[in-house]
Amino acid sequence: MIPIDLRSDTVTQPSPAMRQAMASALVGDDQFGEDPTVNALQERVASLLGKEAALWVPTGTMANQIALRTLTRPGDEVIVTRESHLAWHETGAASANAGVQLSEIGRGGVLTADEFLAARKPRGHMLFPPTTLVSLENTHNRAGGVVLSRALSEALCETARSHEVATFLDGARLWNATIALGEPPSALSSPFDVVTVAFSKGLGAPGGSLLAGSREVIARAVRYRRMFGGAMRQAGIFAAAALYAIDHQVDRLREDHSNARALAARVAESPQVQLDPATVCTNIVVFGLAPGAPDAPMVVARAKGAGVLVIAFGPRTVRAVTHRDVTREQCERAGTVLAEVTRG
Repeated sequence: MIPIDLRSDTVTQPSPAMRQAMASALVGDDQFGEDPTVNALQERVASLLGKEAALWVPTGTMANQIALRTLTRPGDEVIVTRESHLAWHETGAASANAGVQLSEIGRGGVLTADEFLAARKPRGHMLFPPTTLVSLENTHNRAGGVVLSRALSEALCETARSHEVATFLDGARLWNATIALGEPPSALSSPFDVVTVAFSKGLGAPGGSLLAGSREVIARAVRYRRMFGGAMRQAGIFAAAALYAIDHQVDRLREDHSNARALAARVAESPQVQLDPATVCTNIVVFGLAPGAPDAPMVVARAKGAGVLVIAFGPRTVRAVTHRDVTREQCERAGTVLAEVTRG
């Protein structure tokens, strides 16, 4: 039996049409700026995000790390949302690569302007590291795919700018946020100095992310891409997949969101699950396990035995992610399985 794989939206396979776009892509040496498909992708996405320039990189983690290295100096403080990808899922890279201290504030994936002001450390203090960057994550992974509104982002960025603090958006799943809010990408990204987006998650490409900002920032980011080992040659093969995804696979994210809600409704039928299906905004379902229920590793193991793959997000927290390679029927069946394996 082929399992229903809900571990992540990164497990998707390129469609035949995407593979054809990759096979026929015009390529060149991207380190010389001569890959026409990479150049087209960078120009296209910079425009979509309301930025002057953009830079292709192999992974979202690298894009985030380049942003930190470009916008901060060693010893600075970066304020991030609690349980952000920068803090929890990049193996300590922020301290190793950029030499910065991350301070987690807010709750439920949200960080407000007032919370930022309360946590900000001024430059020149004899004890505190200066706060030079604040970051949001939209959608927020560990908070269950929570979508951050345009108004919240604008208020935070305006407040940060008034205190000479740079702003960064980890928009790996920004495409999902645009669909959930009915906003164009630029409406959610333009308030920030720098933004990253990924193509290998909901859009189903086999790899690649993009960093966008001012021409001056992106020019500096080129050096750090090289320093981190992300400069590639004929990367147009990946860029072609990303361009195809933007043209053909953004609107269909609505289907993933709908499937996630259907999955959540089935999972929530178990009295041993802590989940309000109404809180599911996009394609990520994160649920807790009530006292007396099996722990998360046991639920994951039982689900795998029943043909459903999910991951433990903590000792008593489980995550499932819908994507283009699972159907509505499979999501509903997976929800029933997860409800069953949480009992007893």
